[in-house]
Amino acid sequence: MEINDLTPAERRVWDSFPRGEGVDFREGPDETGATGETWGPERTVRAEVLTALLLSGPNAEGQVAGLNIRGARITGKLNLKYAVVEHPIRLRACWFERKPLLYGAQLRVFVANDSTLPGLTADTVRVDVALKLSCCRITGPVRLAGARIAGGLFLRRAVIGAPPTGEEAAEETPEPPLQVSHADIGTDVIAMELTVHGQTRINGTTVGGQINLNDSRLLAPGGIALHAENLTVGTDLRGHRLEAHGLVNLTGSRIPGQLYLGRAAFSNPDGVALRASSCVVGEVWLSSCDTIQGVVSLRRSQFDLLHVPTETWPEQIRIDGLTYRTLAPHLPAEERLPALEREESGYLPYAYEQLAAAYRTAGDEAAARTVQLAKLRRHRRTLPRHARLWGLLQDATVGYGFRPLRAAVWLLALLLTGTTAYGFHPPRELKTGEAPEFNPVFYTIDLMLPIIGFGQEGAFAPSGWYQWLSYVLIVTGWVLATTTAAGVSRSLQR
Repeated sequence: MEINDLTPAERRVWDSFPRGEGVDFREGPDETGATGETWGPERTVRAEVLTALLLSGPNAEGQVAGLNIRGARITGKLNLKYAVVEHPIRLRACWFERKPLLYGAQLRVFVANDSTLPGLTADTVRVDVALKLSCCRITGPVRLAGARIAGGLFLRRAVIGAPPTGEEAAEETPEPPLQVSHADIGTDVIAMELTVHGQTRINGTTVGGQINLNDSRLLAPGGIALHAENLTVGTDLRGHRLEAHGLVNLTGSRIPGQLYLGRAAFSNPDGVALRASSCVVGEVWLSSCDTIQGVVSLRRSQFDLLHVPTETWPEQIRIDGLTYRTLAPHLPAEERLPALEREESGYLPYAYEQLAAAYRTAGDEAAARTVQLAKLRRHRRTLPRHARLWGLLQDATVGYGFRPLRAAVWLLALLLTGTTAYGFHPPRELKTGEAPEFNPVFYTIDLMLPIIGFGQEGAFAPSGWYQWLSYVLIVTGWVLATTTAAGVSRSLQR
C-alpha cells in the first residue's frame, strides 16, 4: 500500500504504529462505537490499511510496534485469516462495518472492548495473551470454536446477538450467537453481566481457571441457553444471579471447585431447565435460587457437597444415580423427604439410601433411620394391595425395625390388659390341686410370649369372653415376636 494513498486519519494510525502509541479519534469522553455509522471521514480508517500495518508495517528501532486505536470507524473487512501477527491489536470503542476475520490466525493479543461489531469469525485462532471483547455490542455470531488462548477470554458486559424477530423466531436451528466449543483457554473466562440472545455453546471446552457468569443473561426461550457438555474447568463455574431462559446443559462436565448458582433463575417450563447429569463436581450450590421453572436433572452425577434448600427443588426432578457425600443445609429428615417424591420416574430406592448415607456422614443416625423408614413405606405403596398388609403390620408394630420401642409399648399395653382381666376373673384349674398358684402377670406373659414358659398357660383354662382374650394375646404375641425378629434382622444387616 502506498503511503500517499492514506487519508489523514489513516496517516495518524500509520505514524503511531511503529511505537505502539494510541490514536484516539473520539470527540467527547462519552462517545462509544455505537454510533460509528454516523462518523465522518476524519474518524474513518479502512480495514485494508490496518491489515497492511499488521502484516508488513514499519517498525521503530527500540520500540514495540502495535496497533492501538480508539473511537474509529473501520470500513471493509479486517482480514487476518491464517496470518501470523507479532504485534498487539487494540481496537477499542470502534465501529466495524464488517466482521473481522481471524480464522486460523496467530495473534499476540486482540482487544476490541467497547466496540460495535456485526460478528467475529475467529475459529481455531491462537492468542498468546488474551482476547478481550468486554462491553462490546455484537449483532452477529461470535465464532471461537477450537480457539487456543493462553491467557483469558473477557466478555464482561458484552451483548451478543439480538432478540429474534418474527421470521427468525420461526427458524428451527438458528446459528448460536456465541460459539466457543472445543476451545482451550489457559486462565479464566470473565463474562460477568454478559447478555446473549440465543445459544451459548461451550461444549468440550477446557478452561484452566474459572468461568464467571455472575449476573449474566442467557436468553434462548424454548431452546438451549447454555450448551456446555463435557466442559472441563480448573476451579469454579460461577453463576450468581444468572438468568437463563432455555435449557442449561452441563452434562458430563468436570468442575473440581464450585458450581455456584446462588440466586440464579432458570426458566424452561416445557422441558428441562437445568441438566447436570454425569457430572463430577466438588461443590454444587443452588442456594436461594429465585425460580426454577422446568425439570432439574442430576442423574448419575457425583458431588462432594450439594447445597440446596428444600424450597429450591421444582415440581419434577431426576436424581437416579445421584451421589453426594454431604447435603447442606442440615435439615430434619422430614423436610428433605418430600423432594424424593418429586422424582419423575417414581420410587427410587437408591435415592433414599443416598439421603440416609448423607445423614450418617453428618452423624445424625435418627434422621437416617427416619429416611430408611420412609423408604420402606414408599416401597409398600408400589406393592399389590394384598401384599401391603404384612408391611402395614410391621410398620404399626415396630416401624419396620426402626421403631423397636413400639413393640415394647404394644407388649406393655397387652400385659396390662391381660393382667387386669385375669386378675379380676382368674381362669379355672384344669386339674384341681395340681396347678401352681395362679399369677395373672405371668399367665399373660405365658400367653403372649410362646418361647417363654412359666407353667401358667397349661394349668389354667379361661372360658367365655376371657377365652377369646387369650386367643388375641396368643396371636398378637406371635405377630409381635415375628415382626420384632424381622426388624432386628434388618438392623443387623444394615
